[in-house]
Amino acid sequence: MSRVNFGSKPLMYPQPVLIIGTYDENGVPNAMNAAWGITTDFNEITISLGEHKTTDNLKVRKAFTVSMATEDQVVPCDYVGIASGRDVPDKFEKAGFHATKSEFVDAPLIDELPLALECRVISFEDGILVGEIVNISADESVVTDGVVDIKKVKPISFDPFGNAYFGVGEKVGNAYKDGMELK
Repeated sequence: MSRVNFGSKPLMYPQPVLIIGTYDENGVPNAMNAAWGITTDFNEITISLGEHKTTDNLKVRKAFTVSMATEDQVVPCDYVGIASGRDVPDKFEKAGFHATKSEFVDAPLIDELPLALECRVISFEDGILVGEIVNISADESVVTDGVVDIKKVKPISFDPFGNAYFGVGEKVGNAYKDGMELK
């Protein structure tokens, strides 16, 4: 087997496409696309961010939502990653998003994105946002038998090698079960 070296780069699969929702000081909703995020504990998420309108809002409101971008919303989800809320004050509206205030944190849920983590800011230092997950909410349309159905959510993943988005494929195994046959 021969390997190709790519050097030191942030290239890893899968990378969820996270849409961060915040309110500014005047209650105007904003959204941004972030690819470098992961849950880091049972009630914690960590996201790498530069300086953005979103980070301005985080300092003011101390809260945010993290929605999963979906196949049905690729265009607006990509748009909120390439347009700056500092330059386009109505970016949320221009994306075609509608906001519902979270019951749990001072941040907007994006009506068009059916799955969201509702979070409070724990810290934001050196470009690393750490949030406490206060609640996870899902639109009823993506819940089957009390469980979020990944095939109904249709989340997308970012391909950092090819700068593309991909949908989720077919189920290939059962976590915490299939490996038991080797015990």
